[in-house]
Amino acid sequence: MSTVLDEFSWRGMLQDSTDGAAEHFAEAARTAYIGFDPTAASLHVGSLLPIMGLVHLQRAGHTPIALVGGGTGLIGDPSGKTQERQLLTREKAAENAEGIRRQLEHFLDFGAVSNSARMRDNLDWLGALPLVDFLRDIGKHFSVNQLMAKESVKRRLADEETGISFTEFSYALLQSYDFLELFRQEGCTVQLGGSDQWGNITSGIDLIRRVEGERAFGVVFPLVTNSAGTKFGKSEAGNVWLDPDLTSPYRFYQFWINTEDQDVVRYLKFFSLLPREEVEALEVSVRDEPHTRRAQEALARDVTRRVHGDAGLAGAERATQALFGGDVTGLSAMEIADIFSEVPSSKVGRDALSGAGRSLVEVLADCGVASSRGDARRAIEGGGVYVNGQRITEVDRTVGMDDAVDGRFVVLRKGKKNYHLVEVEG
Repeated sequence: MSTVLDEFSWRGMLQDSTDGAAEHFAEAARTAYIGFDPTAASLHVGSLLPIMGLVHLQRAGHTPIALVGGGTGLIGDPSGKTQERQLLTREKAAENAEGIRRQLEHFLDFGAVSNSARMRDNLDWLGALPLVDFLRDIGKHFSVNQLMAKESVKRRLADEETGISFTEFSYALLQSYDFLELFRQEGCTVQLGGSDQWGNITSGIDLIRRVEGERAFGVVFPLVTNSAGTKFGKSEAGNVWLDPDLTSPYRFYQFWINTEDQDVVRYLKFFSLLPREEVEALEVSVRDEPHTRRAQEALARDVTRRVHGDAGLAGAERATQALFGGDVTGLSAMEIADIFSEVPSSKVGRDALSGAGRSLVEVLADCGVASSRGDARRAIEGGGVYVNGQRITEVDRTVGMDDAVDGRFVVLRKGKKNYHLVEVEG
């Protein structure tokens, strides 16, 4: 049985592990878990590294468990937070957990294979846990002094205004109890997570040792930042979500295709399943011919296909080509609105484009694409005007409803990059 830590290591995914973890994985097939916080109905790209940890785990023959914190999500993890989280209702946590399950199915095999992935919700045991029993049987194994020494707690205690509530202070006990329950129920002996979870993971390991007299192990991944040192996972529009209703496949693809040269090889190792030889070849291309952006394209294609499927990738590539080539053939109005959301736009009444339509010269001038009607005529005669990606050379060309994609949009372009979106009203 190969050790999955070897895979983590060459990919730069291994931040730290407890003593004996590598040998534990090498000896036999193991069961390991990662927890996911159901604070939203969708995961975002900031969750991709731990997800890929489960993917590599399963590919190496081990059994992955995705634990959704339906119970701990009602409490909130203070790690990395400067103030209390907004508490979720049970109904919202359950709804979010179902959304996360659907997204994980794009990555993990929950089918009939011998090491099928499993999904668990810690509300199943935390929701039925008597408080007095928990304090007596579990709380006695935790030192308040040690809990206060945790970095996540120390940062909050340093802020005299916000501090930390007992609710969040107890989070480490609940997460440790999760590990104990999964050890008992599933034979789970390893917890994985981000490096900010190291303290919580080692607390769970210690609890298993104290209560069951058995060994357990922990593995943590680095917290991902970009070359500028800022947190990975956000675009100018905010979080990059895995849900296509929150971040379209086109926007998702663009997030990856715009990766900086300094980051792309590291991200290929983290987020793709490309083999080592292919990643190394792409690393050479970044060094010797960065203008080709082969590495960025490989990254964008691999991750987009896994999250959104072949159809989502095809649509994203078609939309990208439309942005740079202007040809909107085959795109829907929704895709056009997404692609050209940041270009100048104007509105025109449906009546104005009905019948014979309006003179293209007038439309270009009125929209500001051309500075005047004379400028519009010269641009058309020079072959520099496009309607929906098609070059127009007839000065007497009109724009009508036949040009409106789905009856809603007309894409105008002057030159190579001067786009304008006309939205049809009424």
